[in-house]
Amino acid sequence: MLGLVFAAIASGAIQDAHTYRGMSVDLKTLAPNANPMAPIVERFSVDRRDLDRVYDVETSLATFKGRRDFYSDWLSALKSLPFESYPIEAKVDYVLLKNRIEGDLAALDVQEKRLQKAAKYLPDLTTIVAFIEANRQMQPVDPKLAAEKLTALADGLAKKQSQLPAPAPASEEPDARFAADLVNNMKTGLKDWFDFFNGYDPEFSWWCKKPYEQADQALDRYVKNLRERVAKVDGDEITGDPAGREALLLDLKHELIAYTPEELIEIANKEFAWCEKEMLKASQALGFGSDWKKALEHVKGLHEEPGGQPQMIKDLAWGAIEYLEKNDLVTVPAFAKSVWRMEMMSAERQKVSPFFLGGQTILVSFPTDTMTNEEKEMSMRGNNRHFAKATVHHELIPGHHLQGFMNARYNTHRSAFRTPFWTEGWALWWEFLLYERNFPSTPEDKVGFLFWRMHRCARIIFSLRFHLGEMTPQECVDFLVEKVGHESANAEGEVRRSFNGSYPPLYQLAYMTGALQLRSLYADLVRSKKMTDKQFHDAILQLNNMPIDGIRMILTNTAPPRDYHTTWKFYRDP
Repeated sequence: MLGLVFAAIASGAIQDAHTYRGMSVDLKTLAPNANPMAPIVERFSVDRRDLDRVYDVETSLATFKGRRDFYSDWLSALKSLPFESYPIEAKVDYVLLKNRIEGDLAALDVQEKRLQKAAKYLPDLTTIVAFIEANRQMQPVDPKLAAEKLTALADGLAKKQSQLPAPAPASEEPDARFAADLVNNMKTGLKDWFDFFNGYDPEFSWWCKKPYEQADQALDRYVKNLRERVAKVDGDEITGDPAGREALLLDLKHELIAYTPEELIEIANKEFAWCEKEMLKASQALGFGSDWKKALEHVKGLHEEPGGQPQMIKDLAWGAIEYLEKNDLVTVPAFAKSVWRMEMMSAERQKVSPFFLGGQTILVSFPTDTMTNEEKEMSMRGNNRHFAKATVHHELIPGHHLQGFMNARYNTHRSAFRTPFWTEGWALWWEFLLYERNFPSTPEDKVGFLFWRMHRCARIIFSLRFHLGEMTPQECVDFLVEKVGHESANAEGEVRRSFNGSYPPLYQLAYMTGALQLRSLYADLVRSKKMTDKQFHDAILQLNNMPIDGIRMILTNTAPPRDYHTTWKFYRDP
């Protein structure tokens, strides 16, 4: 069975040329730096990027072996470094790099297990892998032999397709979807191989054009059959592949989060209960008594008219910047204020991202003329001016735009440690802090802020329960509508975005979890008067993107041991 999962290299010559032989990683020759780990981390990032260019065939034994050997070489090289003599920042970089490499190795094991689970739904992909690998090594092609192999590939696909169960057992539907995606990726690889020779080698085109078309069509049919008949994927139906508890625990370990999925769900429920209490206060102030969902419906109706959204976004962006500077909360470089821009999001993209997205460019969700009236209404209600007050600064300044601006200018080597717990946690932390400081000064603004905070709690609950196999995608949609008060179309877009493969399993819980980590650090360092707000926030930005436990060790001057494993219990009741 594994022969179908991992396609071996076709010939000894190709295998010999393409086998990873070790890089002789000599870290002592790198340029000196105030932080001795900085050039080492940069070297790893460059080496890994080149590795990805070569070892990218998902079903090749050479890919798995090459990657494992690469990471093992790096772990061996790290052991030779004089860790004990390093300053604290370098020690933190060392343990974060080691953690990153170990995490990448563990991910290979997870990927291999995934391939083994999906093996019964996979055809023999050896021919495609051999073609790709041979071309990578610039081996000459035998057109007549290639045509024969393409014909055999098409025949093999048809035979395997006839043997597939239809439909798959419910428990195996994720395996069938995974297999379909993998075969589709291999179809793309085969096309790249064919395009390399077609039209440039007349004999190749003469022999291979028709057999390639037949193989390509057979791959198309195989993928379509797997998705629709075997995995029962139906049009716009939301699907996703639960990671499972073991994989979640592994990911949490390498994100330096010392909590189980069940403990994080419990934390999210506590935070949600706090949000509900605050919502009741805002609801009462608006005259809706204890029915905060009526207050929420009222606020949803306070949206801009068609065409008015861009000006509102601009006003909110500059209002947030003015507040930050007036209260001396964080440094906002003048250049950072002048280089962001705005784009409107397409109707198609809003099906997956129903709310704002940001960075240097803020992507604004609002109705387009191609939407139905119902879709337009939901888009306006879901992006009303009071919800937007909590999202514009999240996406621009002090959120993702300021993060990106500073990341490009300070400690750039730490891009190797990039994590959503820092990226999304930082942006949500500002929603925490600004709410506490009464930046949302009206009850309507408070409802807007609290809606999003509830949403981040809900993300932890529904995403973890989905990946634990306790909720279906539709149950996640219903949860967002009933528990948080989402518009149904917006809830569907949120769940689709969470599980369509665009984000790793922990991404959606990283918002609230990262913010809670920063809340704990803020209490220890700012409320204790050890740092000012500006010192604290500037330091986090300039240290760059990394697991927040690494930030904690640097800011508290806590040196980690060489074989560090986190035990930081950061959560404090709201």
